[in-house]
Amino acid sequence: MNSTTLYELSHLQTLEAEAVHIFREVAAQFERPGLLFSGGKDSVVMLHIASKAFWPAPIPFSVMHVDTGENFDEVIEFRDATVDRLGLRLVVSSVQDDIDAGRVVEETGFRASRNRLQTVALLRGIAANEFDAVFGGARRDEEKARAKERVFSFRDEFGQWDPRAQRPELWALYNGRHRKGEHIRVFPLSNWTELDIWRYIQAEEIALPSLYYSHRREVVPRDGMLLARTRFLRLLPEDQPFEASVRFRTVGDATCTGCVESSADTPAAVVAEVASSRITERGATRADDRFSEAGMEDRKKEGYF
Repeated sequence: MNSTTLYELSHLQTLEAEAVHIFREVAAQFERPGLLFSGGKDSVVMLHIASKAFWPAPIPFSVMHVDTGENFDEVIEFRDATVDRLGLRLVVSSVQDDIDAGRVVEETGFRASRNRLQTVALLRGIAANEFDAVFGGARRDEEKARAKERVFSFRDEFGQWDPRAQRPELWALYNGRHRKGEHIRVFPLSNWTELDIWRYIQAEEIALPSLYYSHRREVVPRDGMLLARTRFLRLLPEDQPFEASVRFRTVGDATCTGCVESSADTPAAVVAEVASSRITERGATRADDRFSEAGMEDRKKEGYF
């Protein structure tokens, strides 16, 4: 009888092992990879796994934040503290720079947002830093267009995505071949769900910006969402702000990222809350994903993540 003890990986360990494999594949195949890091939970988990993939060596690539200039203060502070703690090189590609240079035109009006202007800053940052692969924290349960992605998502010389031009990935074999000017978007968390992310955060005791946990703040009900009242939010005449206990399921541009009423103030409490939710985080809290059924797919074809 074989005395070898078989070690069965848990669901989270399997997901982590897959992500570690993806990080190492990129390090082996590409010369100048970069990782998108906003300080949001998915990018925090992605960075945590990258640090494990290359330990005890440092993470062998830069991180980039596409900054709308209208981010939550708590998230920016967390981003900078994390970069300092890990000794990373942070590249910031600013939407404000594109506005000042006339590359994009800022929206006006009470519902104006810079979130949809990020594509130009993203592509400019990739080109300026000569990234040939860029890690993103997108998951397939976020939004319908995400489910069409491969782990290695080919982008042409204009940074555009064509779902018909993607490559098969049988047996977890990833094809990173590309010509100069083209690049690959890489999604190590493709097979994760929001619940997986939170269970992993709980198991690994990963720190996050405080916005992800229940806290009291003034909010504004608008378009079926609760928006935080910040210095970036322009109040409409009909707005009726009130104070509530809320948390954010996702963080991004403060003008269009909503929060949900919640008492979940620990990772365990958030896990229980997410497990019972039947609404995707982006569908519930991102105004820019509500323009149309094909809104995200159209933006991805233009070069957005």
